[in-house]
Amino acid sequence: MFRGRSRKKGNYYPIMAALIVIFVGHSTIDSSFTNETQKTLALSQNTNNIDAKKALELVWSIPQIRKKAREIEKLSQGTIRVSIAVDSSPSAEQPYYVIKTLENHADNSTIPIYWLRVFHSGKIEALDIVNNQYIPVEKWHPDGR
Repeated sequence: MFRGRSRKKGNYYPIMAALIVIFVGHSTIDSSFTNETQKTLALSQNTNNIDAKKALELVWSIPQIRKKAREIEKLSQGTIRVSIAVDSSPSAEQPYYVIKTLENHADNSTIPIYWLRVFHSGKIEALDIVNNQYIPVEKWHPDGR
């Protein structure tokens, strides 16, 4: 009934080229992500006195925060915006700012995403929600990737 090959050989070069581009692009993104983290950490380590504005700037410069903000805004098609706010200021009992990352919805409701602590030395710790403890931002992988 079927004589010869019923399927023609396909040209797989475009698929292979696309895979190479994806792989190279992914590794470039990973290396730039690491470089941004190192820059943020260097900035935070060189800062001695932190005020609320500087604490907000340090948190907003964390690549994981910016990445999550882009992701949420893209998936919501711009209807949900991400912002950060000072949740609490330093006191005698807690010598750090607590900064929270929020989703701002169109109906003026907010949903918290992350909590971070910024010490006067510039050290930043993020709340690991699974273990319910703060960990250094260098070890923090909020999406588990």
